[in-house]
Amino acid sequence: MPAACNYDPFGSRYPPACGAGQSGPTNMRVAVFRKEHFNAAHRLDNPALSVEDNQAIFGKCNYPHFHGHNYELIVQVTGEIDPRTGYVMDMKVLKDLIWDKALHKFDHKNLNLDTEEFKELNPTAENIAVVIYNLLRPHIDESKDLKVRLYETERNYVEYPG
Repeated sequence: MPAACNYDPFGSRYPPACGAGQSGPTNMRVAVFRKEHFNAAHRLDNPALSVEDNQAIFGKCNYPHFHGHNYELIVQVTGEIDPRTGYVMDMKVLKDLIWDKALHKFDHKNLNLDTEEFKELNPTAENIAVVIYNLLRPHIDESKDLKVRLYETERNYVEYPG
């Protein structure tokens, strides 16, 4: 039996196929999560709309002098457990990736004024989540699924893909 078939984090038995030349468990997809925080200011505004329409649609979030949030970001990576490491993804690698590719651009910034990503894009929670996803996706193995959950407040959050 290959050495990888002996790896069993749960003390259960692998399917019989493991002894037939496979290198580890089959169909063992697991989700891992990394939670991060960042602080940012923004203003929700659509320049194609009138001042009145922007105020009616976005309310307090359209305040001309901006407002801020303490965002909570949860990044989920789902994939097969690597029989060599026991990881779906090394969490230190994921932590560094989130900071290097996304959060260092947004943390303690005015999203409208200080970031290229939101110069022309309304920084709604939905758009922020999609932007973060798009910044991370090219750096995570294609065999793994990625999901981004962004809490703008304790009660309001978005998830992409939905």
